[in-house]
Amino acid sequence: MPDTVHPDPDPATWAAILTAVDPGLGGLVLAARASPQREDWVRSYLALTDRPHRRIGPATGDDRLFGGLDLTATLSAGKPVYDPGVLAALGSGTVVLPMAERLAPDRAARLTQAWDDGATFTVLALDESTDDDGPIPPALLDRLAFHVTLPHRHSRSTVPAVSDLEGVDIARSQSDLKRVAVPADILDALVGTAAALGIASLRAPMLAVRAARAIAAVQGERIVTLLMAEQAAALVLAPRATQLPQTEEEEAPDPPPPDDPADRPEDSQVDQDPTDTDRLPQDLILEAVRASIPADLLAKLIARGTLGRQASAAGAGNDQRGATRGRPAGHRPGDPRSGARLDLVATLNAAAPWQPLRRKYQDRPADHLRISPEDFRLRRFRQKTEKVVVFVVDASGSAALARLAETKGAIELMLAEAYVRREQVALIAFRGVAAEVLLPPTRSLVQAKRRLTGLPGGGGTPLATGLEAAFNMAMQIKRRGQTAHLAVLTDGRANIARDGSAGRAQAMEDAHSAARAIRGAGLATILIDTGTRPADTAQALAREMAAAYLALPRADARVLAGTLQSALDTAA
Repeated sequence: MPDTVHPDPDPATWAAILTAVDPGLGGLVLAARASPQREDWVRSYLALTDRPHRRIGPATGDDRLFGGLDLTATLSAGKPVYDPGVLAALGSGTVVLPMAERLAPDRAARLTQAWDDGATFTVLALDESTDDDGPIPPALLDRLAFHVTLPHRHSRSTVPAVSDLEGVDIARSQSDLKRVAVPADILDALVGTAAALGIASLRAPMLAVRAARAIAAVQGERIVTLLMAEQAAALVLAPRATQLPQTEEEEAPDPPPPDDPADRPEDSQVDQDPTDTDRLPQDLILEAVRASIPADLLAKLIARGTLGRQASAAGAGNDQRGATRGRPAGHRPGDPRSGARLDLVATLNAAAPWQPLRRKYQDRPADHLRISPEDFRLRRFRQKTEKVVVFVVDASGSAALARLAETKGAIELMLAEAYVRREQVALIAFRGVAAEVLLPPTRSLVQAKRRLTGLPGGGGTPLATGLEAAFNMAMQIKRRGQTAHLAVLTDGRANIARDGSAGRAQAMEDAHSAARAIRGAGLATILIDTGTRPADTAQALAREMAAAYLALPRADARVLAGTLQSALDTAA
């Protein structure tokens, strides 16, 4: 039967329809800031699924969500009364997570554990992240099939989850879903596509298969076709891609000389269409996924795939726990006289189970609460530390002959952007027999550009000395409560040892020793190979530092600056 293709809706609409048809897809992540348009979309989505729902904010306690002591009922009854929690009462409903980027990793892990224990709820995660926020915990992202953005064309007068696919019968689609089959070649193609896109999770192709079956059910088909697999891959696999699929263009071999048809066996003389250019399903699915990736995301995908790390919040460093400021991050036992803020509800929760025993053995009025010092719970807060990017620049003779001018131009552009991103920058250059701190951590653009412009090139390459200077500065930054990121720009070749003597073997040994010290300190580091072509020495040095490695492409300074910024964002 030919494909029954409905008018092509936006990914957010497809995600809403397919999640309503198959709750086993887990749900979706909707990237959209709080607005009336987003709330209209959420209401339409919840109406489409036709299941109960609950909003769970970042401040909701684990006992309220997963079950625990009911404080009000306990105090009224005089004995412990336990509440099964929102998830247990919700059943197969929908959990709406506003500000999902603030979800704690342990909370995300408990949500996924609930699925493993047999829960059937779905999740609508609202991603409202800004530059100061980190990503949604990977454990939750991995379980949600769709990562979509709210289309700008929706207005308050539309019903976005329904209007784009007229005639979709959710109940009928759910019934047909049980009878949809997936051909073996489609399964192999989806798994191969996930591997080609650098997706390590096995759950991603499984979700893509479920999405393809749901598309078939919506369109009234009993077998998943190649077109449906392409749509599912674009919806599920494309947002998860960490690299672009490699395309190898090989020269076609010379055709063999024509043979005499009389020389061929009789059973081989069959008509062959010279225009038969059928390709494997995986090639076609990869092509569809590549077309669905926006052009402005290509550089980010390349950088993320090269570095293999999660992007961090721009302008912000690591999380730092505190007692008085920041976002709520749970509570801990402690003494309120220490200056920390008391968490009254958590304190009462800790004291409630002990009330019958304390009333029995303590001489106090029956209607009084018995609070002991071990019951006190203090609030904990989390805030982002300030990020300082330390540029460690190889200004030796080999670098000057290669790409020092391009590197200086790229760093100058990044210095200007650092002011906007609320980052501090520092600059260390090494050449001759020593390393010099040209610029301590600062936001002064004028001073930074002046020092960078006057950076000379030439002389030996004291790589170990430069790395030691970067390590010492990073430790000073950490002691001030900030987060240090190192960006080492070098070709990885050293010829000056730590003691200033010449000798390539000792110089490389000292450089690797300094690199291991950086790895031991756990510093987020990226090594940018500034050589004319990628070098084994630079890659080996990056491995010793446990640093992300990036071979800087040959381009103008503006392109280099964009590549460096993407790399630094993914290095944290």
